[in-house]
Amino acid sequence: MEWLDSLFFVPSAVQSVVIISLISAIGLSLGKIHIAGISLGVTFVFFIGILAGHLGLAIDPQMLNYAETFGLVIFVYALGLQVGPGFFSLFRKGGISLNLLALGVVFLGTLMTVVFHLTTEVSLPDMVGILCGATTNTPALGAAQQTLKQMGMPANGPALSCAVAYPLGVVGVILAILVVRKIFVSEKDIETPGHDHSNPTFIAEFQVHNPGIYGKSIKEIAHFSNKKFVISRLWRDGNVTIPTSDKILKDGDRLLVITSEKDVDALTALFGEHENKDWNKEDIDWNAIDSQLISQRIVVTRPEINGKKLSSLRLRNHYGINISRVYRSGVQLLATPDLILQMGDRLTVVGEAAAIHNVEKVLGNAVKSLKEPNLVAVFIGMVLGLALGAIPLSFPGMSTPVKLGIAGGPIIVGILIGSFGPRLHMITYTTRSANLMLRAMGLSMYLACLGLDAGSHFFETVIRPEGLLWIVLGFAITFVPVVIMALVSLKIMKIDYGSVAGMACGSMANPMALNYANDTLPGDNPSVAYATVYPLCMFLRVIIAQVILMFFI
Repeated sequence: MEWLDSLFFVPSAVQSVVIISLISAIGLSLGKIHIAGISLGVTFVFFIGILAGHLGLAIDPQMLNYAETFGLVIFVYALGLQVGPGFFSLFRKGGISLNLLALGVVFLGTLMTVVFHLTTEVSLPDMVGILCGATTNTPALGAAQQTLKQMGMPANGPALSCAVAYPLGVVGVILAILVVRKIFVSEKDIETPGHDHSNPTFIAEFQVHNPGIYGKSIKEIAHFSNKKFVISRLWRDGNVTIPTSDKILKDGDRLLVITSEKDVDALTALFGEHENKDWNKEDIDWNAIDSQLISQRIVVTRPEINGKKLSSLRLRNHYGINISRVYRSGVQLLATPDLILQMGDRLTVVGEAAAIHNVEKVLGNAVKSLKEPNLVAVFIGMVLGLALGAIPLSFPGMSTPVKLGIAGGPIIVGILIGSFGPRLHMITYTTRSANLMLRAMGLSMYLACLGLDAGSHFFETVIRPEGLLWIVLGFAITFVPVVIMALVSLKIMKIDYGSVAGMACGSMANPMALNYANDTLPGDNPSVAYATVYPLCMFLRVIIAQVILMFFI
């Protein structure tokens, strides 16, 4: 059994890979478990790493540093690529209010961090770690650790305080939006969301058997219905077509409709009959449904399309196609006419092959040939990001030059390449699956190493008075800014509660809280608001973690 002992307990390159892979596998598996509708996802890797470190598992320090650094660089660069296409469009009119409110959450938390440092005995590095844990922001923690290393200071403290504050950071946002809802929001306001693009989308098949809509156009039916829906296909007399808004419906027409699941009953009453076939399975081959039409994902890469309403393109009338769904920053949206498109949006287009080819020319689709990820652009982007992160930037009043570091540099380059690459005729997009793979692998490596590093002293710290103080301070940094800015949004800005909840989750980079909001609120306003504020807040938190240390140490 010596080989088994050496595999797990004798420090080596192989042992490091085994330990990190095992922690990641167990953490990712447990992260799928839902408790009260909440799952921790990849974050569970962090806590499994802490447990492994507490039980005495350890790897070579140099291997630990390498894997932690490489994992963080992969994660933040892939994150920058994902949010880059829509980053600068966030400053248009529609997103300014939400982003300003989200910035209020960010800066209130930052201010509280500094005040707590000055009024308690908690050191600033530990306080910054608490801030990262309270806002569930591991890239910011990586940036803070790199800054401390540049300043010649120990970098383990922030990881430990982040681990202590993290659990309530996840739960605190949910509690904050729940408290705001119970005390300050009426159920009537919740039942009337503002702009419903119906997320998650739901596909249903109906037969027209309602005499009240015979002989009426789809435009007329949509006008007197208060439900949002998109008719993707229409079958009549054995033929399938893409219906335009002027298409007249007849008795017996079969309709494939994209809507939200909560509206299915209302649409059943509208059209007449709901077919029981399940169109929401992941393994459906849409191109095998009929021989005349194909379904294809097209990416918006033409700059002139950015910021335009979907209806203004008149794609359905000009080309005889239908756009059923839009994917943006991991969020699925219903393709309603008032949806404003952004660079990087992925549109599901249904129609004849020749028509879809013409639509590709309109939207750009610079990634249509990317059947496998463009790894050259990924590695070059990471090199450029690390080079940018190494540049010293001097500011008045700061004794040490600021460096963006291994977290700030790659995320900035990722955003710039994701946003401006298509304008320079660069094919810089990765497929969504490839981007998710890069992010998940990078973050898993980083969290596993981070947990191992913090685990040896985690439990003894939690039960000490300073550990309890860290928990209280972290919860305050999570809870108070969200409640304050939620009240400003509701009472002064008059923003609907769904958007406020999404703004709060996005400003805290908390997808677990977003899942809770989506499960408990009608419409997709939480998801739209989350996708609107998430990129800017994620970027700022990475930079702010470094600036606090530079200015106040």
